[in-house]
Amino acid sequence: MDKGGFRAMLLTISDKLDEGNVESLKFLCREDIGKKKLEKINKGIDLFECLIEKAEIGPDNTEVLRRLLDDIGQKVLVHIIDNYETQATGSPADILDDKEQEKINVATEVMVEQLGRRWLQVGRKLGLTTTKMEGIKEKHRYDLEEQVRELITEWMKIQKDKARVQELIQALRECKQNLTADLVEKKLQELDTP
Repeated sequence: MDKGGFRAMLLTISDKLDEGNVESLKFLCREDIGKKKLEKINKGIDLFECLIEKAEIGPDNTEVLRRLLDDIGQKVLVHIIDNYETQATGSPADILDDKEQEKINVATEVMVEQLGRRWLQVGRKLGLTTTKMEGIKEKHRYDLEEQVRELITEWMKIQKDKARVQELIQALRECKQNLTADLVEKKLQELDTP
């Protein structure tokens, strides 16, 4: 992935951290970095630099950073990492036409509300590997809604410009999630109705 983009992403996150956030991050990183070195750090970017030196984070390795931000209650900043990774791997949103993207967004919202733990079965139907789904579960361990969002994001990365909302509906029906599929179709009809 893009090293310049990675550092820009870290800078964006650092700018949004207040003093209390930085202190919390330092506390969580005490074993990785060491107390003496941490005493000199007063900005997020300095802490991230130490984590890069220790190979804890990098352009292709954001899991530790995600976990740290999640641990200090900064889920909003985790979305900055998601955006970076989507741009670095080629965003499906850049490839899909706006109308199809809008339909997939509608389907995503319905699936987030309805699927719950059954997202794994749908993920298999959509062609995601067990490893990828385990990664999604680990990344959003306590947040089923984010697991479903991530499932659809990963599916879109695989499909690129071939991603179609009909595939999501078909996967739902094949998994006996007919109510969810019906709700998606109903919302799509509302979208087409002026």
